[in-house]
Amino acid sequence: MSSHHIAQLNIAKLLAPIDSPPLSEFVDNLDRINALADEAPGFVWRLQTEEGDATGIDFFGADYIVNLSVWRSIEALNTYVYHSAHVEILRRKKEWFQKMHEAHMVLWWVPAGHIPSIEEAAQKLSLLRANGPALEAFTYKKSFSAPGQILEVALNS
Repeated sequence: MSSHHIAQLNIAKLLAPIDSPPLSEFVDNLDRINALADEAPGFVWRLQTEEGDATGIDFFGADYIVNLSVWRSIEALNTYVYHSAHVEILRRKKEWFQKMHEAHMVLWWVPAGHIPSIEEAAQKLSLLRANGPALEAFTYKKSFSAPGQILEVALNS
């Protein structure tokens, strides 16, 4: 078992208010997609309010939504995002969200059992925007192994 999990933050700028008709199909699918994540292999945790989603969290501004979650591995997260019903929603993002011209998604390793705060996640996104991908904050395209992973592999060989 790995001593680290992967945390991810994804923010999106809404094209319209979350409770408006243009976003109704997105909102109508939230419970289904969140339940799919909750049951996905490798899922650990996701940020949510008492309503069961994070649409009421306006840390980045009232016109942004946030998704913050923790997974056992990058592979588990990737499988959920790109190889489950979640991809249906991802393909329609242009209908609901503005195109972002700076980094809006960041990955980073956390010790197993650690639950990141929204402030920690925002700091990781700021690091990525300022410095590009590095061990502390990275992307799918330029990812890094978990701390100690190479050592663990060498010790178990």
